[in-house]
Amino acid sequence: MPSMDRGTFSSSSRADLVEIGRRLYERALVRREDELITDPRGQPIGWLLDTRVPSLDGELFAEVGGVLAERLRERGHSQVVGYGFGAHPLVCSVLAASDGDAFKGGLIREERKEHGRRRLVEGPVDPSEPVVLIDDIINSGRSASEALTLLRGADFTVDGLLTLFNFTWSSGQSRIEAEGLWVDSLLDLNLQDGASSSSDSV
Repeated sequence: MPSMDRGTFSSSSRADLVEIGRRLYERALVRREDELITDPRGQPIGWLLDTRVPSLDGELFAEVGGVLAERLRERGHSQVVGYGFGAHPLVCSVLAASDGDAFKGGLIREERKEHGRRRLVEGPVDPSEPVVLIDDIINSGRSASEALTLLRGADFTVDGLLTLFNFTWSSGQSRIEAEGLWVDSLLDLNLQDGASSSSDSV
């Protein structure tokens, strides 16, 4: 099982951020004792984080959006885009937390739509202004890398990646930073033992 402590938060974190991080973690955590859970190959695993549970909860939706919006304000960004089911509610939560900031959001398709407006990125985001990629979890960094490739191919400039959780035992953060992006996670998770784990954000 993963662990977390106050030392994993950035120096700017406040007590309320620590608390919301813990609540997100507790609501998202699914254990094999509770139900059968498997990895993409169908093999049983010990636990996973299903972030769609807390991010689609009305109460936490608003709180998460407020925290993410504040992180964006601190970095001077107003455009946020998401790729995949885990990211979509987070984009919407930021927009709902707008307080005169005029945040704009976008949802990234896996491939450009072949009819209608034929867009790859849906929403009012402006390609001439930088965007921040948002996701629920950074693990291997594969999903974020795919999104980055799609965005750059559509002539977007991506400045950073903002996530709820960072699996620190994996190479995702360094992989994305090697692409020239900053990475900011609300909560770093450290693996205590060798129990098989996964995320359920696809």
